[in-house]
Amino acid sequence: MLDAVDAALMRALQADGRATYQALADGVGLSRTAVRARVRQLVCAGAIRIVGVLHAGVLGMEVFAHISFRVSGPVRPVLDDLSAREAVVFAAQTAGRFPVVAHVRVRDDDALSAELGDLRALPGVEGAETFRGGAIVKDAYSSVRPLREIAIDPLDWRLVRHLQQDGRASYAELARQVGLSQAAARSRVVRLIDAGVVHVTAIVEPSVVGANEQVGFGVRCRGDAAAVAARLGTLAGVSFLATGFGRYDLVGTATAPDRASLVEALESVRACPEVSYVETWEHLVVAKERRGGGGAAPASGEPAAPAEAVVGAAR
Repeated sequence: MLDAVDAALMRALQADGRATYQALADGVGLSRTAVRARVRQLVCAGAIRIVGVLHAGVLGMEVFAHISFRVSGPVRPVLDDLSAREAVVFAAQTAGRFPVVAHVRVRDDDALSAELGDLRALPGVEGAETFRGGAIVKDAYSSVRPLREIAIDPLDWRLVRHLQQDGRASYAELARQVGLSQAAARSRVVRLIDAGVVHVTAIVEPSVVGANEQVGFGVRCRGDAAAVAARLGTLAGVSFLATGFGRYDLVGTATAPDRASLVEALESVRACPEVSYVETWEHLVVAKERRGGGGAAPASGEPAAPAEAVVGAAR
């Protein structure tokens, strides 16, 4: 059974998955040894995975869109087709006005237009309505930090791939894996994290921590949507939030351990004075959920990873 200290440790590791045990201990008021044991137990129990998550812009997935589908006939074949598409990072059957929703990440608006054309042509799809994201305000499973322009070489990609497997790997272990000195490995990792290329975070397993209820919502606002998003992003039950334009001004996800807590989270959204309308849809079946929008780091020598790439230049 997870207690308040476990919850505090998970929040701290979501913010900085490579925080030292001493820093974590100072934050929760326990000894370093006790905190080390608790973190290891959380990992062994499957409550969290501490991994490096690539920024969505690193591999050309800067543009986000939420798509609501009208479907004729059974939903499952449409979900299967959506799940097979590389650009689709989330797909779910829902209870609401639309039976299927999906999240898409692509390089630019031309790529989004092409992807939408393909999605509308899928068998069973009768139509689709699109919310084109502007800024990701909150994402419990990815980095929303700015991406600074830096050059990345094959050694950097190798370090990123190891961090994606084990975000708390020691600098000594990382150095051994890529053939660098410990100091050089540390310098490169700190540089990649500071530039926003990779964010080491604790990904929480919802079923283990009791976050079993999930609802998507769309919001229309009075006034500045970015200001409303900044306020809603502080709510504990909101796990994802994006500004944009289309059917809504904001799109988000609320996650909670039970229906009562979920209702409370949605009521908190509706209580914001600048919120004029809230539409919700329950996620009945999540067919695909690729956490961390950037996907995997390319292997050294693959076409997607040139000998030295510059990331952040398009922002």
